[in-house]
Amino acid sequence: MEQKNDSMIVAREAFQAVGLKWEGTFAGAGAGEIRVIHTEMQKRVQEIKHVLNPDKLLGLSYHMTDTGFTHYAVVAVEQIEDIPDGMVTIEVPSLTYAKCEHTKGQSIDKSYNNIYAWIEQEGYKVHQGDVTHFEEYPMQQDPYDQDPEFTILIPIEK
Repeated sequence: MEQKNDSMIVAREAFQAVGLKWEGTFAGAGAGEIRVIHTEMQKRVQEIKHVLNPDKLLGLSYHMTDTGFTHYAVVAVEQIEDIPDGMVTIEVPSLTYAKCEHTKGQSIDKSYNNIYAWIEQEGYKVHQGDVTHFEEYPMQQDPYDQDPEFTILIPIEK
């Protein structure tokens, strides 16, 4: 069965976020290392002050290299104050994104392939900045769920 992911363009204002940082390899990410920090964020989100959307966990991927990348499991905040132990702050610039919803029963690889194909088909290219992509998860979703639902956002430019 062919998988379709409806995509659209959205603009997001710059925002500040607080959470946990992971650095590792693609193999480590594939083995579930990122799920560990997502689980920890769910347990510790109440430690963070001024959270804007407590029902959304953001997964921000940065700085792709040949062997790996940096991932932040964070929540957007109105202002940064009293950063909890072991957590970091990050500022995400104002960007335009291609956005699609990945729903239960779909292939994650196909969702990503579909949105990248849509970006090219629409005459856009992937933005060459620090943020390579980000995902929005329901805060209460089990990070170990083999069939998750989330929103994919890819920074783009003309």
